[in-house]
Amino acid sequence: MRFTHKAVLLLTAGATLLAASGCTTASIDDAAAGGQPAAAASKTAISVNEQARALLPAAVRDKGTLVIGSDPTYPPFEYFDTDNKTMIGWDVDMGDALAQTLGLKADHVAATFDTILPGLTSQKYDAGMSAFSITDERKKAVDFVAYLSGGSGLAVLPGNPEKLSMQAETLCGKKVAAQKGSSQSLDILPALSKECTDAGNAAIDAQLFPAQTDANLALTSGRVDAVMADSISLAYQGTLAGKKFELAAGNDYQPEPTGVALPKDSALRPALEAAMKAIVGGPAYGEINAKWSIPSSATITADKVTAK
Repeated sequence: MRFTHKAVLLLTAGATLLAASGCTTASIDDAAAGGQPAAAASKTAISVNEQARALLPAAVRDKGTLVIGSDPTYPPFEYFDTDNKTMIGWDVDMGDALAQTLGLKADHVAATFDTILPGLTSQKYDAGMSAFSITDERKKAVDFVAYLSGGSGLAVLPGNPEKLSMQAETLCGKKVAAQKGSSQSLDILPALSKECTDAGNAAIDAQLFPAQTDANLALTSGRVDAVMADSISLAYQGTLAGKKFELAAGNDYQPEPTGVALPKDSALRPALEAAMKAIVGGPAYGEINAKWSIPSSATITADKVTAK
């Protein structure tokens, strides 16, 4: 998913610089999005799982909060509601569910995407929840607890006039946007561009932006030809944006598990894995997925929670 896994919004007027948190973000236009999805929130009361809570490190249990870093520019996973300050989305609901299962309160902190993993290393956050793809490269620096599975896709203008896809030959010489620090920017775009040059064609002109909303705006304003990000988010955000862009047809590119990021060798991991297994194996998982239009093809079973 945020390959690192992350995706697109048409947020022309709502972009704001959050000086306090140092992140560029934006709210969804009221007319296009209307705030939170119409689907009801999870109706299942989530009780404390005492076995999972018993695995908590004493410092976290005594603190009483689970500090979660997220980049609120990536619907449906995390974004600001129409008040421009309340973070909502799939990761927010799942973070709340995890905290409740562990007898904690979730503290959701807005951050730019490429600063979240370093923030784990510096102990700024207990966990990172921002649709992170679980890649071998990332696992060298942080640990993961899986919660979904998905792949990359391409956002294009309505009707896909340039006939672009996740096939390298359609992108050679094109301007393709992605978010800085994402797997699309670090791995996928370079790999596809190499396919172009190896075949004697022009390289892909990768345009990298600090926030996904910036990349999306570049597409809708005609400065780039496409945006590469998580396919689920791209489709969802295109709808929220009044269908100013759409997901190009075709299968997801290199589906991978997605999950919660934790500091390397974190003492919190056993507790979080146990809590996630309890949620994935219960009704709340399906309700959260339905609320945020997550397709069944992206869901996992409890035995897939442990990231290997």
